[in-house]
Amino acid sequence: MSTAEETLPAALEAEIRALAAAEPYPRGASIAALKAVQRHFGWISTPHLRAVAELLGMSMDDLDGIATYFNLLFRKPVGRHVILLCDSVSCWIMGRDPLCAHLGRVLAIRQGETTADNAITLLPTVCIGHCDHAPAMLVDDTLHGDVDIPALDRLIPGLKEQP
Repeated sequence: MSTAEETLPAALEAEIRALAAAEPYPRGASIAALKAVQRHFGWISTPHLRAVAELLGMSMDDLDGIATYFNLLFRKPVGRHVILLCDSVSCWIMGRDPLCAHLGRVLAIRQGETTADNAITLLPTVCIGHCDHAPAMLVDDTLHGDVDIPALDRLIPGLKEQP
């Protein structure tokens, strides 16, 4: 869902203005505004970041610091689906590395890469707080726990088919 479009659509700009107006300080809407941009475009490009910074009265550097701090905000294009595989100690002990290797073989990518058909991006992520069900992962906005290779084999075909 990457785009070369450099300006924000009027409806998205209005949404960001409304988010800012609902906060005591407009910069308080920064995360919500960035999430709105990402929902619309699939990621947050530099021109879009610049536009949001202007709307919120922030410097681009300040807003980029927020955007790059949160691992669920993407500053580079990603696939239609994002698999965030937890790399915490709990998940590692419970078998995260074999899962990552399996995903790499099945998808023909390494961590940080996107499949050739732009369907799936595989990213490591810090603890997602599901340690009692390790290994865990987020697929888009869905949390999966007690993940094993058969679960991955059931999940992947559906992700490749979904728009």
